[in-house]
Amino acid sequence: MKRYRQSAILDLVTQESVCSQDELCRRLRARGFHATQATISRDVKELRLVKRAADGAYQRPGVPPGGRGDESRGVENGVRRAVGEYLRRLDQVQQLLVLRTDPGQAQSLAIAIDRADLPEVVGTVAGDDTILVITRHARAGREVTRLLEGWARG
Repeated sequence: MKRYRQSAILDLVTQESVCSQDELCRRLRARGFHATQATISRDVKELRLVKRAADGAYQRPGVPPGGRGDESRGVENGVRRAVGEYLRRLDQVQQLLVLRTDPGQAQSLAIAIDRADLPEVVGTVAGDDTILVITRHARAGREVTRLLEGWARG
């Protein structure tokens, strides 16, 4: 349960601006986690979360003040390139996206999508020429669809 809760904490601070342990506790409770402030405090310490200077929100250590660093831009360029090269068709069903590639290319594209660490994407499952992309909700599915289609057009 601890790892699952800590994963939820990382997810929250990556996607939202969370400025206090009390706020973090409330948001975790909304996700079904019931933890004391002391537990949250230990989690924050173990995860080595730090506060951003700009707004006082928690963030993972090593994230530059502007948000994404050079490494993240390199990963984003990599996924853009992979989408442009491998994606042949995309269909959305609610929060699920089905991506089609040529035979043998699905794994490469799925790895690029996973490495991009898009906040809307929960994960991917890849076969030989098909990838299932699972997003957080239908709206996130639409956002990722627009993003991938834009990258595919170049």
